[in-house]
Amino acid sequence: MMPTMALPDVPTPAHADELVAALHREQYGALVRLAGLLLHDRGASEEVVQDAFVQLHLRWRRLRDPEKAAAWLRSAVLNGARSRLRHLEVGRRHASRTSPVGGHESAEDVALARGSHQGVVAALQALPPRQREAVVLRYYLDLSEAEMATAMGVSAGSVKTHLHRGLAALHTRIESREAEGNT
Repeated sequence: MMPTMALPDVPTPAHADELVAALHREQYGALVRLAGLLLHDRGASEEVVQDAFVQLHLRWRRLRDPEKAAAWLRSAVLNGARSRLRHLEVGRRHASRTSPVGGHESAEDVALARGSHQGVVAALQALPPRQREAVVLRYYLDLSEAEMATAMGVSAGSVKTHLHRGLAALHTRIESREAEGNT
């Protein structure tokens, strides 16, 4: 009886483990930062990224093109962040129905909002989700339009539209904040 051998073009489970571990070392930090820009919560961002890596590992053998694993991870992180945001929005709606009205911003919140960095982040947070994703993917992760389209699950034309509208809205919001600060 001949011993069984793994085919060279089909990764063995140990080889898949090594490939996913290498991707984790290379991509983890950037993916947590991506999720963080969308979720504004480090712990939730790390959870979303870890969930994406777990799903990649479970599905590795069914991946059509292992070379596109990083793009798959970005899409999974975006989808996980979107899901988390939807869940949080439902929670906020429920809480607003059951809690008294009239919450005021704390002094700490007001102080943090004054810096230029915080102003940009606030303007970014105010964008619709698709526009925010497009701006973050382009200017934070420096992805091409094709990579952005893959990550967002839309056409390249939609990427251009979301990016153009997002940048225009950011420009308007930042200018109005600066005008308010000068008066």
